[in-house]
Amino acid sequence: MPLVQKRLMRSSVDVKIAGVCGGIAEYMDVDPTVVRLVWVLVSFFTGIVPGLIAYLVAWLVMPQASLPVPATVIVTPPPAAAPNFTQHA
Repeated sequence: MPLVQKRLMRSSVDVKIAGVCGGIAEYMDVDPTVVRLVWVLVSFFTGIVPGLIAYLVAWLVMPQASLPVPATVIVTPPPAAAPNFTQHA
C-alpha cells in the first residue's frame, strides 16, 4: 500500500476567513473550532498584531486545497405503487 503524504493546505470546505485554521485542523485531524479557539487565545495573549500577521503570512504561504470531488449519486426509480389495502371508515 503506498504511503499517502499529507500536505498543509488552506481548506476549501471549512472556511471562515481564508481557510487557514480549517486547513491546519484537517492536517492535524482535529476539530476546526479547537484550532480557531487556540489561535484566538494565543493571538489575544501575545498581542493581537502578531497573531494577525501570522494569519496573513499563513494565508499567503499555504496553498489553497482543491474542492473535493462530489460523490456520484445513483438515482433509482421508486418501486411500482403497491395497491392500498387500508379500509376507510
